[in-house]
Amino acid sequence: MSQLAYVIITPYSLYKSRTGGILTRLITRTGLDLVGLRMFAPSTELVKEYAETIVSANDPQDRKIQELLKQYVLQNLSPDPKTGLRRRVMVLLFKGDDAVRKVRGVVGNLSPDRRGGETIRDTYSDLIMDDNGSVRYFEPAVLAAPNAEEAEKKLKLWAKYSDADGGILENVISYPANEKGERTLVLIKPDNFKFPTGRPGNVIDFFSRTGLFIVGAKVLRMSTAQAMEFYGPVREFLRTKLKDGVSAKAKDILEKEFKFKISDADQKALGDILGPIQGDSQFDNIVSFMSGHAPGEIPQADWIKPGTEKCIALIYEGVGAVNKIRDVLGPTDPSKAPPGSIRREFGSTIMVNAAHASDSAENAQREFGIVKPGENNFKQVVEQVFGKI
Repeated sequence: MSQLAYVIITPYSLYKSRTGGILTRLITRTGLDLVGLRMFAPSTELVKEYAETIVSANDPQDRKIQELLKQYVLQNLSPDPKTGLRRRVMVLLFKGDDAVRKVRGVVGNLSPDRRGGETIRDTYSDLIMDDNGSVRYFEPAVLAAPNAEEAEKKLKLWAKYSDADGGILENVISYPANEKGERTLVLIKPDNFKFPTGRPGNVIDFFSRTGLFIVGAKVLRMSTAQAMEFYGPVREFLRTKLKDGVSAKAKDILEKEFKFKISDADQKALGDILGPIQGDSQFDNIVSFMSGHAPGEIPQADWIKPGTEKCIALIYEGVGAVNKIRDVLGPTDPSKAPPGSIRREFGSTIMVNAAHASDSAENAQREFGIVKPGENNFKQVVEQVFGKI
């Protein structure tokens, strides 16, 4: 039976840039569909309500561990008492057959005696005891429900607070007086989601080298209209850029076929005619790749509907965010990207090149307005399964 499951990535795991590794394990080892993603800066009220749900007779985890988790949540998800800043958490939603059990199996349970490295908690959590059996250090890495009943209760709670406490987070990063953060958009493109692989998580791992902070996240199915607007500035560039290439090819084909010479002036005229046609064709290919449909393939009334292709939209914040992200991403053409860049590692063509990143802070603002990374489709997904919150 299809279920909705969640995983909460703790503030510490986010801070230590473990997000990509956690996501990779969840996608590859569950085979489930990632259907929702949202950043939260939990309020005191949300933290208290969530903490009260953690100790449960339905949880097979030892009662002492449950109590430990409750105290961890109260202490580490609440706003920082020193600075007053709220802490960042990321909540992921997975859907599919037996989703809650599959997710919990990959997350694993907590124990001071680690048995191996199979689960997320085997790798990323810590439970260190002293000789007297008292806890010296505890970090669970992620939080997940033990069963479907608990998943529903907790998901409804997070959905209830998802407007007030979630979305694009503000004032969650502290900067020295002489520094100022900026924000940039990243799209992890559809070529990473053709089937369940670790690629989306691996791409996020590469971006973690920047030391920037994720302050917004959303699973995006870009509509045809969004793709047309998003890549609109590229259209005229393609119409002009492709003139020389298409005219040279046309000249070669025509001269071979008809056995006559074409002058430079006539070749230029061919470029003026064919360049815009070729540019529009390439633009349609980009729109289709990102949304699933070129404009001419569906009725215009359907252009605004969510597309069939999945992306992840992320907002990164920090000093020099735009340049840092683009340095790790690499140039548009993967064949020209340097070793160690995302597009060199994961891209294959100029279009199928793993990820997009804003090229300026101004363009980032334009792109935010199109893909709306703060939109609460997290709550929409929860309500589709469990009804109105």
